[in-house]
Order: sequence, then C-alpha cells, then structure tokens
Amino acid sequence: MSGALPIGFRVRIGASVRVLDGGTALIGGAPTRLLRLTPRAAGLLASGELTVVDAVTGTLARRLLDTGIAHPDLSPADIGLSAEPLHEATVVVPVRDNQAGVDRLLRALVGVPVIVVDDGSPTPVRAPGARVIRHAAPRGPAAARNAGLAACDTALVAFLDSDTVPQPGWLDALSAHFADPSVALAAPRITALAAADEPGTMRPGIGLVRYEEIRSSLDLGAAPGPVVSGTPVSYVPSAAMVVRRTAITGIPTESSVEGGFDERMHVAEDVDLCWRLHEAGWRLRYDPAAVVAHEHRTRLHGWWARKAYYGLGAAPLAERHPGQVAPLILAPWSAAAGAAVFTGTRAGLGVAIVVSAAAGARIARTLTGLQRPRQTAGRLLALGCGSALWQLALGVCRHYWPLAVASAAVSRRARRVVLVTAVAEGLVDWYVRDLRGGEGRWRRPRLDPVRYLVCKRLDDAGYGFGLWRGAIRARSAAALLPRRG
Repeated sequence: MSGALPIGFRVRIGASVRVLDGGTALIGGAPTRLLRLTPRAAGLLASGELTVVDAVTGTLARRLLDTGIAHPDLSPADIGLSAEPLHEATVVVPVRDNQAGVDRLLRALVGVPVIVVDDGSPTPVRAPGARVIRHAAPRGPAAARNAGLAACDTALVAFLDSDTVPQPGWLDALSAHFADPSVALAAPRITALAAADEPGTMRPGIGLVRYEEIRSSLDLGAAPGPVVSGTPVSYVPSAAMVVRRTAITGIPTESSVEGGFDERMHVAEDVDLCWRLHEAGWRLRYDPAAVVAHEHRTRLHGWWARKAYYGLGAAPLAERHPGQVAPLILAPWSAAAGAAVFTGTRAGLGVAIVVSAAAGARIARTLTGLQRPRQTAGRLLALGCGSALWQLALGVCRHYWPLAVASAAVSRRARRVVLVTAVAEGLVDWYVRDLRGGEGRWRRPRLDPVRYLVCKRLDDAGYGFGLWRGAIRARSAAALLPRRG
C-alpha cells in the first residue's frame, strides 16, 4: 500500500502533548516519548495543526501520526481526498438469535446497504430491506463476518454486531480516515446503549449497569490514536469497525488464503485481525468522535462469564503473535523501582528512590540541547514511574491475582501489600474513569466508590481467571510473561 498522505490531509497535535523549547520538542504519544523537531518543522506546527501541501509536510504529518503525537483532523468532506469511492460502504451484521436487535439496528441504517448473516438461528432471522445470508448451523462470529465480507463489492465494509446502534454521523467520520491510503481499519468509540434507570439514581445491587457505562471492556476511551499492540489502544473490538475491503481480504489467516477473520478463533479474533493488519504494514485508527452504542451485559453471571471469556483469548493470541500479549511492558529500571515499592518495606522504598534517581540522571544526559534537560527528564521519569506502578498494581489485581492471593495466604506483609494495592488501584481507577470521566473534566460520579471497587475487582478476577485457564489449557505460559519496554 502507498504510505503517502494526500494533499489537503490535516493533522492536529494531541491535547495531552507537552510543547517545549518553542515547539522544537514535544512530549507525548503512545507510548510516551520525546520528539525533537527542526526549527522549520516547529514553525510548520506553530498553530498546533498541519496541512499536507507537499512531500516535506506529508513526511512530517506521517511521523506525527505514527508516534501518536498528532491525530487526523478530518471531516466528512475529506472523503473526497481519496481517488477511491469511500462514500460506498456495506454494513455486515452477524447475528444469532437476536431478532429484536436486528430490527433495532436496521432502523438506524436506513439508506445504507446491509448484509445480515444469520449464523444458524433456530428461527431464521428476518431483515426487510437487507440481504440475508443464512448458515444452516452455527459456525461462529468470525465465519459469519467472513461470509458477509465475501458478498461485498464496495470499497469499505462496516461490521456491526446486532446488539449495537450507531449514532448519527458515525460512518462518514470513520470513512474519512481512509483518505489516508495506508489505513486499513477505523473504529468508533463504543458506549452504553442506555441505562436502566435515570442518571444520578442508584438501583439495588452492586451497580453493574453503571459500572459498564463507566468502564466497559468495549469502551476504549475518549482519546483518539493509532491502534498498535502495546499502546493504550492495542486493538479495537469487532462489535463495530470499518475496514478497507482490499486490505482485509489481502492478509491470509493460518486457516485460509482468502483473508478476513480467522474462523478457528471464537474469541479474540478481532485482536488477531488488528495485529495481522499491522504486521502487514497497514495502519489502523481509533476515532472516539464516531460513536456506536452497545447493549452491555449487566446480569452478574453472564457479565462475569464474558470477562473470563475475554481472558481465554490471550493464549491463542500469544501463540500467533509472540511477545505482543505481555501483561506488563516495563523498562528494566522502572520494573526494578516498581518491584522495590511493592515489597512494602522502607528498604524497598529507598531502593526505588535510588534506582529512579539514577534513571533520571541517565535520561537527563540524553537530553543535551534542550533548554531545561533536568526538568524534562523529571517529567519523563514521573511518567515512567507512574506507568510502572500502575501496570504492577494491575498485574497484582488482574493478571496475576492467583499468585497474589497465594502469597497473601502465607505472608502477613504480602497480605497487607495486596489489600492496599487492591483498594488503591480500584479507587484511583474510579477517580480517573468516573469522577474525571476519563477526559480530565470533573463530573458527578455515576457510581459510588465502594460499589465501583467491588465491580472492578470482580471484573479483573474474571479476566484473570480466563487468562490462567487459557494458559493451562494451552500448556503455555507465553500469555503470562512480561516484556521489556
């Protein structure tokens, strides 16, 4: 595929990026990095945005996009930047036993060609105005999506699950990303379809409805960015995504040369698709400006079972994509400092301070030429320490909780560390996700911190249970091994 951005393509510096030294240095991206610019490049970015007008601005814009420092600044009119007919898209809906969902979804897709793939429903699905493909017996969601994909001839194909409802403007917003000829996939933000009660009220129980509104596994947040393994948006769910048809059919799976989703995978097939596209050289974008609502599971048993089901996908992913499923991605210094803190001792805290100070001094020596190298090194050090502590806390509570529980059972100190970590991680997550809304703005909390904490611990326990079960079933620890960052 061509990597050159078309003339007229616009990018804008991310809101969280720090600008230093008159714009000649930028801190941000995913993962966080320091990007130095020439005086000319800094001048081009003085307004915080850049329009591609030639090869030089195109190369700069590409660099900013690939590092996550900048994001596309597009409108539906930018579809015209491409020579391909990006306004032509077909929606593929895989479904099994959800007639009500199909009816609701079709009402939101008026004027768009739709293919409904009935994956062996006992009662055939009806879809007036749409083409229906029926499997006599269930073959799984990957096979259903592939069947719909094979029946499409449009430049773009949108996959929507039957329990979703796209919001106005979603398809135009995502289609505009394909003006970049190297983009194979663009995905919206997935939010809760509707609450079961009025905002500000609380129903009896542990609060799963509100928790899923705040922290659904499908909701990847309010920040746009590239979709790359090991970053905040490492994949996007197939419940809602738009793909370039020629790209997705051009990357064969292990079981088929026709491309598409790997039909042998009944969980995490969307993650596998994202990573195969990236490995093939394509780029993928997450755009929360496009929104698709989803009917979340909110009954305790089904909700927890789904979390465990997600965890099962880690083992087959680790087999297909070695090193990309690591629960922890840490630099050696941050891993050492974080581990020292988690010993729960004064000596450990002292070791963490010494290791961090040495790392800060080493970082400062690499920043020669900046106006304030020590201050910049301090910022990078703080970001690295914060990321390490957060990952380790999540590891204790989510990925490695069976080991944490076993340690707590035999050691009073370990019990204290695990308990403090479980409470602190949950409350910080509540503060970030609910009180600040994940967008840095204060708001009235939708769920009290105690019930949020209970739901978060159940959420992490479910995923961790599935993760370990999948590893044991695969007889491989690959999905449990950390990776050097």
